[in-house]
Amino acid sequence: MTLDLETLTARLIAGDRAALARAITLVESRRADHQAAARTLLERLIPRTGAAQRIGITGVPGAGKSTTIEALGCNLTAAGRKVAVLAVDPSSGRTGGSILGDKTRMERLAVDPDAYIRPSPSGGTLGGVARKTREAMLLCEAAGFDVIIVETVGVGQSETVVADMVDFFLALLIPGGGDELQGVKKGLIELADMIVINKADQDAALAERSARDYRAALHILTPASPDWTPPVITASGLRNDGLDRLWSQVERHREVMTANGGRAARRSDQNARWMWSMVRDRLDQAFRAEPGVAVLAPNLEGAVRQGRLPASVAADRMLAAFFGQA
Repeated sequence: MTLDLETLTARLIAGDRAALARAITLVESRRADHQAAARTLLERLIPRTGAAQRIGITGVPGAGKSTTIEALGCNLTAAGRKVAVLAVDPSSGRTGGSILGDKTRMERLAVDPDAYIRPSPSGGTLGGVARKTREAMLLCEAAGFDVIIVETVGVGQSETVVADMVDFFLALLIPGGGDELQGVKKGLIELADMIVINKADQDAALAERSARDYRAALHILTPASPDWTPPVITASGLRNDGLDRLWSQVERHREVMTANGGRAARRSDQNARWMWSMVRDRLDQAFRAEPGVAVLAPNLEGAVRQGRLPASVAADRMLAAFFGQA
């Protein structure tokens, strides 16, 4: 990748989609020179970020996330908004690449001139969120997108990761009656700023009954903010029914949390946690790359796996090698 950061920066700010795609590829790269260039690029662009509404959407497989996101995205672009979708796919075990192909699942939105879809492999990252999704979100904001939607794979990983990078976290679920609550983690309900029972067109009565169950469950939990009780609504992404109510709740949440300072505090805390996460990530990289550790690690890990050596002893030996005490 031949880099001209000045040109790339200018083109991205001008809204050039090819430049945005190239910049996201840059921040996703694991090459040391690309990572350094990406940090420089982000530092230049940071004054142009932060204005977008950041929304995380998760849900069980088959809940209709892509269908709903496409319908919602088309509604928003028709209303004059610019929408970026960062759709995090499961990684292929063979190639490490995306395997779901969100652009093929969102055909209308993919050709919308005011929308941008970027599928990224999760890379095994906790919660199904790609390692560089945060940076990609900032790049989209700098390119002029004012609604950023992060779609997670929703296959059981911790949703804390995506909830910790967005302003509004939405859980998309399917009708199922009272027993459905048993299959949903309490933590997910606690994290959600709103719950949407999708596919209500299939059985409206069942969907509403499920919504009542979740409302009752939410009443016994302490809300994250005293000013916001997560609403529970029914909708049909397939028929584009109820998505206007969905978006009105997103807007109302922004108004409420901006007025009480919660939105700014949430982003501030997210940024600080992000910084320390990056510190841990780079320390881990430096530790594994240190020659003394690299020599010891395979044998020590093998011994730990086989039960021949306590993990604490192996860790002590690698740390001693890292600090030059071996």
